Amino acid sequence: MASHRLLVFTDAVEGRESDYNDWYNGIHLREVLELPGFVGAQRFSVSAALPGSEAPRQKYLAVYEIEADDLDAALKGLSEATPSMTISDALDRSSVTAYTVTALGSRVGGGST
Repeated sequence: MASHRLLVFTDAVEGRESDYNDWYNGIHLREVLELPGFVGAQRFSVSAALPGSEAPRQKYLAVYEIEADDLDAALKGLSEATPSMTISDALDRSSVTAYTVTALGSRVGGGST
């Protein structure tokens, strides 16, 4: 089965970071993980870029692990489920930028963080 990641960069509405983070961590991640193919998720705070690189404008990154031979079907399932999900008004919808990546080989290295 192919291994993919969905990278979702987002921001909170100004002054609503606490509400946004509570919703994302406590509700949204779990709702996405109920979908076929979505097997894990983790959130990050975006910090500095490498020298010479431009940092994303968003402050937060969610990384969703997808195990599926048909990535398009998994993403279609997410798109179809989104209207029925709990979406917080603390999410700055205009900030959402998402990318998918597909593994080109096995993971190299030891333990996880």
